[in-house]
Amino acid sequence: MCSRVFYRGEGAVAVIGRTMDWMQPLDANLWALPAGLERDGAARTTSFRWTSKLGSLALLGYDRATVDGINEAGLVASILYLSSSRFPVRDTTRPGLSVAGWAQWVLDSFATVAETVEAMRSEPFQLVAPAVPGGHAPTVHLAVSDPSGDSAVVECIDGRLVIHHSRDHQVMTNDPPYEQQLALCAYFDQMHGLVLPGTERAADRFVRVQYYLSHTAPTADAAEAVAYVFAITRNASVPFVAATAEAPNIAPTLWRTAIDLPGRRFFFEDTRSPNVFWVDQANLDLSAGAPTRRLHAEGGPIRLGEVSAAFVDAPAQPFLAEP
Repeated sequence: MCSRVFYRGEGAVAVIGRTMDWMQPLDANLWALPAGLERDGAARTTSFRWTSKLGSLALLGYDRATVDGINEAGLVASILYLSSSRFPVRDTTRPGLSVAGWAQWVLDSFATVAETVEAMRSEPFQLVAPAVPGGHAPTVHLAVSDPSGDSAVVECIDGRLVIHHSRDHQVMTNDPPYEQQLALCAYFDQMHGLVLPGTERAADRFVRVQYYLSHTAPTADAAEAVAYVFAITRNASVPFVAATAEAPNIAPTLWRTAIDLPGRRFFFEDTRSPNVFWVDQANLDLSAGAPTRRLHAEGGPIRLGEVSAAFVDAPAQPFLAEP
């Protein structure tokens, strides 16, 4: 159910890659979202509200939930599945934010991981978790990284936010919670790669991604770094297997992305398409007052190369609301 890796090369090179593993298509599209947008946290009652300070290039599932994105400052935010997430009982006296808008709030508001973590610690809202199409629970955790190499992983465990903030947090998958993932990885580090777990389960993918990342050659070439990241995420991808009663949370990889943070380029690879295409954020108008624009991504036409000219004006939908 998704893998994420943060590769730091020589000089300013920094690339994040992820897989999206899910039980059914997300109809994901890329959106150009300018600064100055009025936001509603879609909690229905006492929604958290904010205005986007920074424009962003974001990938939205169902056109209503931000799963990946990079803003004008080069900050990247992603959400991945975590079945052990436990969100608090809704307190309508506090502003609520749907988890569908959690990553977008980060992209709209902050330039660095440190700024994000500081704001998150103050808990300006309460996370709410609506059901997503298919009836699946949106139990997720959040990863944030910036061009300096800083990273944070944020989880909601037993109703409380748990923040892991360190440059060392370069790999993320799913269950168990992040602290336990790190402990499992430390155990396999002692094997020095002689034994690598090979299944599609989250803990096994975490160990493999960490191992291949630690053995990837340094490079100062951003295009080469993108190739390195795709090589790692392809190794962590899940074939088109059917979910079983024994492993209901294992799902096929629908698409993969790679994001060049300093270059602000977003690469997309649909697993049912023969090509990778990308968008240069610099070619998009993200200034306040610019229109929201969309590019059909998952299941869209076969594309190749830089495709920013293919975006079309489209009204942005609200985030998924609390049922």
